This record gives sequence, C-alpha cells and structure tokens, in this order.
Amino acid sequence: MPERHPITLKKLVYEIPGMESVPVMRGIEYRRDEAGPLTLDLYRPKNAGGARPPVVVFVTGYRDEGARTKLGCAFKDMESYIGWARLTAMCGMAAVLYENRDPATDAHAVLRSVRDKADDLGVDGARIALWSCSGNGPNALSLLIDAAAETNLCCAVFAYACLLDEAPFTGVADAAKQWGFVTPARGRTIEDIPTNVPLFVARAGADAFPQLNETIDRFAAAAVKRDLPLTLLNLSGAPHAFDVMHNVESSREAIRRILEFLRLHLKGSSGA
Repeated sequence: MPERHPITLKKLVYEIPGMESVPVMRGIEYRRDEAGPLTLDLYRPKNAGGARPPVVVFVTGYRDEGARTKLGCAFKDMESYIGWARLTAMCGMAAVLYENRDPATDAHAVLRSVRDKADDLGVDGARIALWSCSGNGPNALSLLIDAAAETNLCCAVFAYACLLDEAPFTGVADAAKQWGFVTPARGRTIEDIPTNVPLFVARAGADAFPQLNETIDRFAAAAVKRDLPLTLLNLSGAPHAFDVMHNVESSREAIRRILEFLRLHLKGSSGA
C-alpha cells in the first residue's frame, strides 16, 4: 500500500474530550461477492445501555481501490471520517463507516444491512440518516431518491457537496469526469427528491472547486421553490473541506450545527 497522503491524516478542527475512546465494532460483513466480503465499522455511543441508538451512514462515492492507490487508505480509515464518526457517537447516535468496491451498489447494501440486521447490531434500523461531502454527494442523493421510503431515512447532510445537474448545467458531470466519483442520480431532478426528508446543506463560501457552489446554489433555489425542508448554511470565506482545512470558530460552529441537526431529526440523546 502506498504511503498515506497527508490529507488522510488531518483531523477535524473540532474535537471534544472522550471521543477517542468511543467503542467501535470493526469488520462487520455487510455484503459478499465473488471478490470476497465487504465490511463496515460501527461506532457506538458510550454507556448506551440497552437503548438502541439511531444511525448515521457516512456515504462515499469514490471507489476504495482508487482511494487506496492515490491516498494510501480507504475513506473509512481517514482521520476526518473517523473524527466525524466519533463525534456522532458522542452525540448519542451510532455511525457507520464502510469499505466499497462499487460505490452505488455497496451504499444500498450498507443501508439494507443496517436496516435488516439492526437487532444484531444493536441499533434502531427505523432511524437512519445520511452524511456526505464533496464528490460523495451524488451517491448520497441517489440513496435519498431511491431508498428513502424503504430504509426509513430521517434526514440527510450534504457538506460542501456536489448535488444535481439540471439541463443545461453539467457541473456535476464535469467534476465526476475529472475526479472519478460516481453519479447514479444523473438525470434525476429536484422533483425526485422526497418531500418528507429534512436536508442540511453546508456551503463553503470560498470553495475553489469549479462550479461546485453553483450546483449548491441551483439545488437550493429549486428546493426552496418546491418548498422542501431545507436548511442552508453558508460559511462566508470558508474553503472546501472547511471541517479539516479551516481551523476557525465558524467551522467548529458548523460542525456543531450539523450534529445538532442530525440529533434533532433522529431524536438522539446526549450532547457535544
């Protein structure tokens, strides 16, 4: 395996005491194919007792094979993802990080596994949320569109994320060609977004990735026009990946607001 890229070692700009000792169940098989098993890691709240916590699934849209080659590890092993999972658990919610071979197919398999094996996992399979960022957004949008009803999705978070193309705009497709993430929601429109799933979109005001903020702006305008349950947070002057790259109070406040949004809509307990 190549040496790990420095970005994979960067921690969140917001941490709280005790998060390093969050209990983790590693290597839980969620799907098996001809290449072998695929696994997930489940981060659990401390001292949950017999209560079954709700679950936040951190959706990825890049193939781990490419990530391991370019970055030196899978997305689930990046310090930023681990940090988000630990913070989520500290807020009374379980967090799922997973490996993949086929991002679109495997994301659906993760949701099914969490829902169908909730008893074995000790979680509440009727309370599930999605979290995604950057080029992982389109894959999470696909789950939101295609799996919201059957998987009891309670809410979804998109942080500095690519969202939808609507003709003639092709910003998401152009970025996917350049960066290699999947776009299973291609061809879908704002009309396909469920009206009963609250959305949180965090926009980095100084995001330098071409057309990324334009896709957020277009999506937000269309969502408001359709009267979707949308919370839009604009971080003035913040760069892409503000949660690891912008060590200022506004970034920490954004992380806290995202966690509070998840907790509110999943009805979690405890606090950060």
